[in-house]
Amino acid sequence: MTRRRSSCTAILVGKKATVDGSTIIARDEDGYDGINPKTFQVYPAKDYTGEKYVSKYSGVEITLDGKGCRFTAMTDGTQKIPGRWDEQGINEYNVAMSSTETETTNRRVLGYDPLVKNGIDEDSMLYLTLPFVKSAREGVQRLGHLIERYGTGETNGIAFSDKDEVWYLETGGGHHWAAQRIPDNAYAIAPNITCIQEIDFSDKDNFMAAEGIRDFVDQHHLNPDPGTFNYRNIFGTHDEADQYYNTPRSWYGQKMFTPSVKQDPTSTDIPFIQRADRQISVDDVQDFLSSHYQNTPYDPFGSYASGDEKDQKRFRSIAMDRNQESSVLQIRNDVPAKYAAIQWINMGFYSYSPYVPFFTNINDTPANYKFATSDAFDGSAYWMYKRLETLVEPHYHDFIYQINAYRDDAYSYGLSQIEKADAAAEKLDGDELTDYLTKVNAETAKEVTERTHQLMNKFVHWTLLHSKYQFERGDNL
Repeated sequence: MTRRRSSCTAILVGKKATVDGSTIIARDEDGYDGINPKTFQVYPAKDYTGEKYVSKYSGVEITLDGKGCRFTAMTDGTQKIPGRWDEQGINEYNVAMSSTETETTNRRVLGYDPLVKNGIDEDSMLYLTLPFVKSAREGVQRLGHLIERYGTGETNGIAFSDKDEVWYLETGGGHHWAAQRIPDNAYAIAPNITCIQEIDFSDKDNFMAAEGIRDFVDQHHLNPDPGTFNYRNIFGTHDEADQYYNTPRSWYGQKMFTPSVKQDPTSTDIPFIQRADRQISVDDVQDFLSSHYQNTPYDPFGSYASGDEKDQKRFRSIAMDRNQESSVLQIRNDVPAKYAAIQWINMGFYSYSPYVPFFTNINDTPANYKFATSDAFDGSAYWMYKRLETLVEPHYHDFIYQINAYRDDAYSYGLSQIEKADAAAEKLDGDELTDYLTKVNAETAKEVTERTHQLMNKFVHWTLLHSKYQFERGDNL
């Protein structure tokens, strides 16, 4: 079976740590290679009773039961790797879920609780969870129980949020897991390593875990420091690859939001939970998820502050060629619940593409966002942004100022669309509201798409006019 590469980066922010009181969970989905066409879908509510779900990826078979609610999701547009791969979305109860952040379990744990070949893996987690839960806490409990019963073939981190709580669940081995609530006044960054640290089993408001996890650890002598229960130290890895592939991303995010704390990018002691020196906005989160170590020696684009070529290639960047889609799942607390949930979507190369805001109380998604094939010219939003990437990257220093202006303008436009929609939505309810928000999303997508086409047209003309293979009569005289 082909497995996806460890690639993604996630950030979670509590409601008292944001400028507007929103909860935020967000993640970059980075593919197993540079091409993995993505689509934005909305799935209607339905009765799942009697549905036999069979994963085309892992083969797990589960008979579902009960009524499920409507939810959005970022799905694969092709079956390059079989499976649903719903990834990130928000349901009609304003519960958000992002699945998954690929992680690793150490060899000691895997000796006693090996991964399950036909378990619940990344491709199935959102579909089996998000339609059936009405709170982030319920999401953790449902997925945790499924992992205990059916097992998993991967080690993953999964984020959940609602208007009040933000949770991060991590699997460990084939059947174990733990989850931590992110404090309201804190944020957390998750690269591709086990992140949760000290667990207080008596604090059930802020921690949850698999049944019998302490007995399992004690029985097999897995705890290197028996006076504590540090989930990262017990279940995770601490190898050289982590220091260059993973921890620098946490370091850079905390450098952005908590510059008062000085840390080394290769430190294995960078905390999971951190407090920011200032409150965090949606665009701050977007800036982090589209970053590449700007203003440090490690910027692979060679900015003015960059070091030599060796430094520029030292660490795995957040923005990279394997970027596929990034979603910022925002649940607002300063507006009514009926239009509080917004899914900001970025496709392509995150440093070049804009985040576009879409309400999730909808019955359809914008036409060019809901399909993508293997054809690079199929008219999908995914391929539009991928083509933009191919134009910009060879001329990064020629185009980056225009790219930044385009992304800033798109963000400002998105905010104006949200404000306009909020004012109108306050007077609407039911299907009328859902229809209206669906139309707003289509309008937003159309405008940003037109702006993107105009920018790409300028870049094509510039490139043609600056070809190094021009020659005029007299040039050699």
